[in-house]
Amino acid sequence: MRATVLRDGGPSDQWCRIVMNRSIREHLDSLKPEVCSAVEVSGTTYADMPWQSYTPTRYGDLDLCAPPAVEQHDVVICEQVLEHVEDPWRAAHTLHDLCRPGGAVIVSTPFLVRVHPTPYDFWRFTEDGLRRVLEGAGLVVDETAGWGSKRAVRGNLWRFPPMRPWHSLRNEADFPVVIWAFAHRPEVDASAATS
Repeated sequence: MRATVLRDGGPSDQWCRIVMNRSIREHLDSLKPEVCSAVEVSGTTYADMPWQSYTPTRYGDLDLCAPPAVEQHDVVICEQVLEHVEDPWRAAHTLHDLCRPGGAVIVSTPFLVRVHPTPYDFWRFTEDGLRRVLEGAGLVVDETAGWGSKRAVRGNLWRFPPMRPWHSLRNEADFPVVIWAFAHRPEVDASAATS
C-alpha cells in the first residue's frame, strides 16, 4: 500500500507534467503527425501518436553536445533533457540541426524542481531563458509557457508525485514547476540568408 501511495509519477502521470503534457499533445496534434517524421530525444512519451515515421533515442544514444551527423525530421521533441547537458546552447544548435527547415521543435525543462542527477543536473530555465537559448540557435520561438503552484513546488520537494484527485491544476505563474516552448526552424536560416 505504501509503495502505491508514495510512488513517483512517470512522464505521463506526474502532477507537475499534466498541463504541460496536454499542451504539448494538442500542439503535436495540430502538426498533423500522420504526415510528419519525428525524433524524440531521450524518451518515448509520444511514440503512440500516428507518426509517418518515429525515431526514439535513449539517454546516452544521442549526445546533444557532440552529435554525429544527424538525420533531419519534421518534428523534434526534447523533453526534460536540456537541464542535464553540459552546454545547453550547443544542444539547442543540435535541435536546430535535427529539424528540417520549416519543421517544429518542442522543448520542455523543469524549473522549481529539486536537483535530479542522471548523472548530472546542471541548469534551470525561465520562459525567457529558454527562449534566448533556442533563438540563439537560430530557431523561431512561437510560444513559451509554464505551469506550477506553491503546492506543486512543495509536492515535488521529496519526490515527483503522480496526479491525484485532490491536486489542483490551477496555475500560479510566479511558481513554475515546468517550462516548455514551441519553436520552428525557419524555411531559410538567417545565416544562409545573409551569405
